[in-house]
Amino acid sequence: MSYIDAAGDYVDSVISGEIPACLHVKNACKRFVKDLDDDRFVFDVYEAERWCRFLEKIPHVKGKWAAKTEKLKLSPWQIFCTVNIFGFKLKNGRRRFREVYIEVPRKNGKSFWVAGIGVGMLAIDGEHGAEVYCGATSEKQAWEIFSPAKKICEQLPALQAKYGINVNAKTLTILSNGSKFEPVIGNPGDGASPSCGIADEFHEHDNSNLVDTFTTGMGARENPLMIHITTAGSDMGGPCYDKRGDVIKILNGSVEDESIFGIIYTVDDGDDWQTVDAQIKANPNYGISVDAEFLEGQLKQALRSPAKQSAYKTKHLNMWVGAKAAWMNMIAYQKCRVESLSIDDFVGMPCYVGMDLASKCDVAALAILFPPSEISTKWSVFFKFYLPESAILGGNSRYKGWHAAGWLTSTPGNVTDFGYIEDDLKDIGHKFDVREVVFDPYNATQISTRMMAEGLPMVEYGATVKNFSEPMKELEALILKQDINFQDDPVIRWMFGNVVAKLDKKDNIFPDKEKNENKIDGVVALIMSLGRAIINGGALRSVYDDRGVRSV
Repeated sequence: MSYIDAAGDYVDSVISGEIPACLHVKNACKRFVKDLDDDRFVFDVYEAERWCRFLEKIPHVKGKWAAKTEKLKLSPWQIFCTVNIFGFKLKNGRRRFREVYIEVPRKNGKSFWVAGIGVGMLAIDGEHGAEVYCGATSEKQAWEIFSPAKKICEQLPALQAKYGINVNAKTLTILSNGSKFEPVIGNPGDGASPSCGIADEFHEHDNSNLVDTFTTGMGARENPLMIHITTAGSDMGGPCYDKRGDVIKILNGSVEDESIFGIIYTVDDGDDWQTVDAQIKANPNYGISVDAEFLEGQLKQALRSPAKQSAYKTKHLNMWVGAKAAWMNMIAYQKCRVESLSIDDFVGMPCYVGMDLASKCDVAALAILFPPSEISTKWSVFFKFYLPESAILGGNSRYKGWHAAGWLTSTPGNVTDFGYIEDDLKDIGHKFDVREVVFDPYNATQISTRMMAEGLPMVEYGATVKNFSEPMKELEALILKQDINFQDDPVIRWMFGNVVAKLDKKDNIFPDKEKNENKIDGVVALIMSLGRAIINGGALRSVYDDRGVRSV
């Protein structure tokens, strides 16, 4: 059977349900079928077959298959991906896909397969002066791709001889045309001209600097290829989760980008994560490189220990679950996002504003919460975030993107200028029926006094377990029942994923974070506003409208 026929059989089996697969995999298969009939593309059967043949000539370099001196046997899903990546061409002869995103659980053979692709991009792709880089956040991770690539070449002297490959300690080179393959750790410098970049375990990347440097350096290449391979992770504010979101939109047809190939192996919403069926659906190499007994043992540990559930879900089912000890069910949160939600639809409506000023050098947040009304039968919430200019320019790189997209307000200098927040509060007071502005008195004494003078009803809300426990539980319930709407705001999505629940002996909970850089200020502001809204019966008139500041 040809590789093209094998890919076609895989597609038919996935679409028919013979092979269990999640919605994203089914959409990838349907896209393949549709694109074969798209006259914008040419499908190069020879090239697809050539790449598959090359990959099946490389020897396994570790594990039981290496001990038997066996060659790589591509699994059906790997054949499907390979013929997609290398088979589709534009009419000018260039490769259609310039970017690849593959998300698959651990032990499914992705690293060795992609290491083989890296060797192919060095040797058989035909790019003069090829530059292939495998990049990661640590040297150990970067070598997860480069080490097997190096061993492949070491064990194939015929390959070395045919293409003139020199195997060195930390690089593979072809001196005759200046080609090279090497690992890159951390943020690379400018100046490289990659023909292929591989970002391994992309979920571990705090920012997109490495990938951005790779892709911007590819401008002079005719057939560049940027490959992202990863398992799921916990950082929903990072570049990997953003890329994942883009790929999902491409696969479901809501966004068109014909230069990106993507496939995501995971479970579907509503699947029972505690079953073998979930394991089979999420792991395309189940029973091949993924040992069924091993997964059974991992599941038993996860069922016994809540602390191990997150690791099991992310690494073996490819479920994004937020912080490692996450409070929020992020799958439920995602269902509460409404892209069309607009604060302008609520002009004149009652609302509660939560304000968390944190420190003057850190993120400050406003949460504007509207109780159910004739506008919406659900709660609706909008956020404003503030950060000093110096922190945006010199801190977490994701802040720059959020600021450029309008999700984060920059204030000049090294500390947050509360004047910007005061202006927004006054604007909110003019547009909406503000029942209370709820604030933690820490760092907020002066701003609260000035806002009272402007006529805003200011209410102190101390950051205590007593004040936070019930509204935090209520917020979780609202999200699980999908009784609250959020904008598709990447900042608050990230913050929800950072929240862990600090539990006391009386089962009271309090929002916390695992490390200082995991900000949760927006969630804290929302809990405060919800706490006061509940006390006042939702949209009922607050007694504090006529009394001024009170402490809780």
